This record gives sequence, C-alpha cells and structure tokens, in this order.
Amino acid sequence: MRVRVRTEGFFQTLRLWIAGAIIFAAFVALVWALRRSPYIADPYLDNYLQMAGGLLGFTFAANAMVRFKGSHDRLSLILAFGFLLSGLIEAGASVSVYRDIGLSISPLQYVSVAWMSGRTLLAVLLIVALIVERRSDSSRESTREIGIATLIVGAAAYLVSAFYFALPVTLGIYRHAFFPRIWDLLPAMLYLAATIGYQQRLRNTSTSLDKALVFAAGMNVACHLAMSQSERLLDAPFIFAHVLMVSSYAVVLGGTLLDNAKLFDQVSHLAISDPLTGLANHRRLIEVIESELQRSRRTGREFALLLLDLDGLKAINDRYGHLVGSRAIKRLGDVLRSQCRSMDTAARYGGDEFAVLLTEATEDPALRVAARICERLANDGQEPQITVSVGVAVYPRDGETVEKLLGAADRALYGMKRHQTPRFRIENVAACL
Repeated sequence: MRVRVRTEGFFQTLRLWIAGAIIFAAFVALVWALRRSPYIADPYLDNYLQMAGGLLGFTFAANAMVRFKGSHDRLSLILAFGFLLSGLIEAGASVSVYRDIGLSISPLQYVSVAWMSGRTLLAVLLIVALIVERRSDSSRESTREIGIATLIVGAAAYLVSAFYFALPVTLGIYRHAFFPRIWDLLPAMLYLAATIGYQQRLRNTSTSLDKALVFAAGMNVACHLAMSQSERLLDAPFIFAHVLMVSSYAVVLGGTLLDNAKLFDQVSHLAISDPLTGLANHRRLIEVIESELQRSRRTGREFALLLLDLDGLKAINDRYGHLVGSRAIKRLGDVLRSQCRSMDTAARYGGDEFAVLLTEATEDPALRVAARICERLANDGQEPQITVSVGVAVYPRDGETVEKLLGAADRALYGMKRHQTPRFRIENVAACL
C-alpha cells in the first residue's frame, strides 16, 4: 500500500513538473514572439493600464484592512500598506515617464527608477509579510499592529529606494542584448521566492486570498521576465508585462473579496446564533417570533411556543464542574435541533433556558414535541442525566404580542417547576413531571 501511495505521489509530481515545463516553454515562446513584433502601443493604453492597476491596488488595500480588522491577520495588514505604497510609486513613475516624453527627453535608453522601486518594494513586502507572520507572536492590539506594520513598510520602502538611487550605474536598456532590461530580473527573482514561500504556506492554510497570492506572485514573475525583453517604451513585451501586473492585482483583489464575503457571513451567523449550541440566540428568536406574528395575522393560523428550562444546572456545575455543565447545555441543544422541523426555530433563550417556535402548530402537536424532547433526554444514555421543565403558549389564545406569548410560556414553565402541576405530565417520562 505504501509503495502504491508513493508511486501515485511520484507520478502526480511528475505530471505537475511536465505541465509547468510546458507552460514555461509556451510563455518563453510568446515573449520571444512579442519581442520580434513591431507593435508599439498608444501611450493612452498604458496610462489606462496604470490607472486600472492603481485602482485595483488601492481597492485591495482597503479590503485587506477590512480583513485585518476582522481576523487580525498580520499578512493582510502588511500587504495592504505594500499595495497602497507600491501603487502610488508606480502611478508616479507613469506620470514621470510621460512627462519626459512631453519634454522631448528620450525615455528609451533607461529604466524608470520609480518603476523598479515600486515593483521591488512589493516583492520585498510579500516576503517580509511571510517572515513576520511566522516569527511574531499573535496580538490583538490593532493600534500596535498598525504601528509595527507602518514601521516595517516604511523601512522597506526607504531601503529599496536607497538601493536604486545609490547605484553607481544607470539602469540602461541594451536593445540587442539577450535581456535588454536585465535589471528586471532582480524583482523577478524576488517574486519567484515569494511564489515558493506562499505555495509552501498553502500546507497550513488555504483561504481564497492565500491561493490568490500564489498565482499573483507567479504572474509577477512572468511580468518581469516579459519586461526584461522590452527594448523600448510601449513595445509588445512592455504592454504585456503591464497587463500581467494589472491582472495579478485583480487576482489578489478577487481572493480578498471572496474571503471578506465569507467573513461577513460568519459575522452575520454569529450575530444571530448561540456560540455554545449553534442554535438561534435571543435576538434571533425575537425576530422570528415577530415575523411569525405578522404572518399568522395575515393567514389566521395558530403557532406554538415552547419555553424549556434545564433543571438543576447549578447543581451539575457544582458537582461535576462547568465543563460538564456546558456539555449538558449542548446535549439539550442537540436534542432540540433534532426534534425541530426545517420550518421551526430552536433557540437558546438565556443561560439555561431554551425556546422552540413551532410554525402552524396548536397545543396538542406542541405537547407531543415536548414529550419527544423529554424522552430523548431520558434515554440518551449520557451522565449525568438531565431533565427539562416545559411551558407552552399558543397564538392567539395566550397572547398576540411577543411579550405576552413569552410571558404566558414563562408562567406555565415556572408554575410547573414550583408546583409540579400535572398539566404537562407525560406518561412514563419522569423528566417531564
């Protein structure tokens, strides 16, 4: 069996390597064909690409900050600052280049230092974000995290800019060399390191953003390999590189939007559910009762409300500990969930109080549901055995408002607890006395 698993793993890896080699060969052929193309783009096209890239980068930064606020994810915070600053630098680079064209200063013989700084900075911050995530202890202090991220991004921006501006040579374009823009290989190597790092990170986490970062980093490797073949401003490899860059921004933005949508769904669910049992919480119960009241007033149909109290929870906590008490609450929650129809709503009303709203049910069906709940608890085979007291209210007999229905069910519940009234005696089920 082990040999078979290893063989399958080997062939799977081999297939991935072959597929990667084919894709790389196709990419090299495409870039080589683009370099030989006489195509020269309209400057407005590149301006539009730069504007789109900046807009996508800024939008990603805003969404990454939202993600950080919701999950305290350091990586998202650093990347938010990184994309924001990189976008600003690249926008400035574009303005500078086209200003030089307007002033008849030929931009064809050199590489824009601002372009190299912005692209290298983003690559460096992708790697730095990985390192910070792995090395730093977790923290929930947002202000402190933002301060640290600002210092990291500021230091990286300063060092990258200082590196390029301190170079003793001009970043020239060598039109007949194998790599006309050989300096673009530096960010290409950095993005390759980032791609490998984020690919390995997928072993421990696999959110949409995590996967998007792998693809985006790889697309930026391709971006700078294509740019390294550009012999002049606005030629085919130059425009292709910018398309890849903008596309990579769209990929990370899409991953962030998907993750934020899931985060919002989780927050919405937590806002209406009890974290211990997973049932609806008090707020959601009130909303459901109000909605059912409005519907029943239109249709004239009845509905029932069960109010249940877990007997002796304090005694269970004192004798067995709060962990066992919490398990008792969850056991009751599981029973309520299993006994409800899809149209019904089970909720944790308070600490040891639960409620079940039974749509289009009269008193007799409600009593049968209560009996099944009691029977399931009596026969679940777990220790300590738990019992519940139950009160029933029916619309409109016991009230026509939320307060009156809950009050009627509450009086029935505590009347049974105080006097052990036989109104809700289920034969052979001692838990429902």
